[in-house]
Parts: sequence; structure tokens; C-alpha cells
Amino acid sequence: MNLSEHRYNVAVKWTGNLGTGTSGYRDYSRENEVTAPGLPLLPGTADPTFHGQKDRWNPEQLLLAALSQCHLLSYLHVAVKAGVTVTAYDDDAEGFMRLNRDGTGEFTRVLLRPRVTVASPEDVEKATGLHARAAATCFIARSVNFPVDHEPVTVLADPAVA
Repeated sequence: MNLSEHRYNVAVKWTGNLGTGTSGYRDYSRENEVTAPGLPLLPGTADPTFHGQKDRWNPEQLLLAALSQCHLLSYLHVAVKAGVTVTAYDDDAEGFMRLNRDGTGEFTRVLLRPRVTVASPEDVEKATGLHARAAATCFIARSVNFPVDHEPVTVLADPAVA
């Protein structure tokens, strides 16, 4: 087994042929299905701006979710290595995409807003500093060509809630 190389597979199937295929720009749906062995089907579409459905995931949301989830998992890893006990974590991520006059576009920035709850008052400052290390180890963030910024908040767990 080669530990230095990992492969990932998904299948994407277009399900939006309304009967005439792509005979015109408004003559087809952008609906699709993303599948992988052993996982539930992920309903996909285009952003509603590009004639997609609001009740399905679009690629832009999936990219943002991948970056947020990768930072979460990297952060939990570096927290454990640093001896910081995290008791809760949530993120309110935002992506910024620019559309160009020629019809192309690209993400220009992603902003992650992780809110981390730690068990010990001694860990609040250390926990905040761990976001830089997590960002440096996140495989997805290391693979994109735009900045992934962070506005972390670290709070102390309420001992009454434990």
C-alpha cells in the first residue's frame, strides 16, 4: 500500500434531460446526482443564478463545504496533538466568487468563521493559535489557488452544561 498517494472516486450523472437534451440553453435542467460506493446520493444542480434548483447542492457550496470540513478535521487533529480539549466546533463559512465579462468566473476568497469551545480556560489562547497550523495542514485549502482566511472565536465551555 502506498501511503503517499490516495485516490478518491465519485460518479456524477446528469439527470436533467427534459426530452430534447441541450437543444437550447433553457431546454434542460441542471440537475445531477453525485454518488460514491456506500454513501447516500447527493442531489446536485447549478447555482440558482445559473438556472439551478434551490433545493439541491451546487458545486460552489460543495467547494465551500469541503474547505470548512477540511479545516474542522485538521483543527481537531492539531488540537489533540497540542493537548487542547475541544468540546464543540461550528463554522459559518462564506465564499466569494467573481464573474468575469467573458462568462468565466472564479473564487477569489473563502472566509471561515470557526467558533471553538474548549474545556479549559488555560487552552483558550492556545486554541485560537492552532487555526494557523490547521490551515497549513488542510489538504483542500493547500490545493486551491485563492486565499482561505479565518476569523476564529474561541470560548470556554460552560461547566454547568457538561
